Amino acid sequence: MTVKQLSLPELVDGCARLRIRNVGLWREPVRAHGLEATAKLVRDAGLTVTTLCRGGFFTAVDPRERAEALADNRRAIDEAAALGTDTLVLVSGGLPAGSKDLHGARERIADALAELGPYAERHGVRLAIEPLHPMYASDRCVVSTLAQALDIAERFPAQQVGVTVDTYHIWWDDTAPAQIARAGAGGRIHTFQLADWTTPLPEGVLTGRGQIGDGSIDMREWQDHVEAAGYTGAIEVELFNDVLWARDGQEVLAETARRFTEHTR
Repeated sequence: MTVKQLSLPELVDGCARLRIRNVGLWREPVRAHGLEATAKLVRDAGLTVTTLCRGGFFTAVDPRERAEALADNRRAIDEAAALGTDTLVLVSGGLPAGSKDLHGARERIADALAELGPYAERHGVRLAIEPLHPMYASDRCVVSTLAQALDIAERFPAQQVGVTVDTYHIWWDDTAPAQIARAGAGGRIHTFQLADWTTPLPEGVLTGRGQIGDGSIDMREWQDHVEAAGYTGAIEVELFNDVLWARDGQEVLAETARRFTEHTR
């Protein structure tokens, strides 16, 4: 999504040119290109798919909507397995219309994971709950902190459910380093993502993720935390940014790779 203006073949070509060997994919462009065609494309290029994004949106009250969400997540698990990744990132969902019940919404997430966790494990896929910044709690994700994410994840085996650590969403939280250690001790850090925090945020705030190095977050500090917790997996960069999307995609890809090198070890 950092370079969503590129087609998947263009993305793969750019990765090959820059010697990027890992890529995190989103379901929409995969669906547009075709699941089998995408799997062959990345496989033939020697790329490893680190994660698939996204599943989730579990908080609906209506039985029909909940059944549809569960069915869609099973499809997402199938897609992740077909692409060869072991991690499906979850954006859990916001409050249903008219509801003010955060606790009830979080419990419905746990209810959904109780059904999906065993299905995911059978397919060799782990579910990674991503806490989102509290500004998204009402409409996108009622899980706002790593502590909340782990309180849910720890009800299930680590090979079924863990967490996503994303700098953009947790950098403000003084308790996050201790929660990263907690997640690491339980083998529950399933992916680590980078994006910077820049202000002012754009209208709608969804596309406010800053290019690495442009904002307030010390990327090496968070890298230290996850590595001290035992994480040895890939580090993803995930940027939602209208200004970056309006630029030449190959230029943005090269810039992002350069910034990654400059701001991580």
